[in-house]
Amino acid sequence: MSFSSLISRSKPKHRAADKVAELKRQLKDQQAETVSAFGQLIGAADTIATLQHQLADVRAKRAEAERIVTCLDADLRERTEELEQALARIHQLQTQLAPILAAEANANAVTVPPAERDTSRFEDQATEPIKVTTLWAALGIGPVITTQGSTNPAHLPT
Repeated sequence: MSFSSLISRSKPKHRAADKVAELKRQLKDQQAETVSAFGQLIGAADTIATLQHQLADVRAKRAEAERIVTCLDADLRERTEELEQALARIHQLQTQLAPILAAEANANAVTVPPAERDTSRFEDQATEPIKVTTLWAALGIGPVITTQGSTNPAHLPT
């Protein structure tokens, strides 16, 4: 038996070298996370700058749009007022013009005597009205009654 076999080789619970290796690994992980977070921070800063620029553009466009809407509203109000005045003037002129138009229409009325058709020629002979009747009346027959396969006269409807 050897002396080394008598000593059990169990893993030591608290070795300083293991703790140092673990701390180094944690430091590397934290450094990697820090680099990643720094990259995200730079990306976020770029995104914020872009968004702030876009916000400024949107605000400028909104101010311009509000100015245009205000001008268009004022123009619309002016045009509406002009339209109402023009419609009132048209109504006034129609009222004044109506009697004149009626007098002119009466003075220039086209009057034609009732027409009489010359039927002396053969081609112009008047035709007599067309007699329209049902086929039953024209042929002198009554409605068709179905016998439903029966030959008994008592069974037929009247």
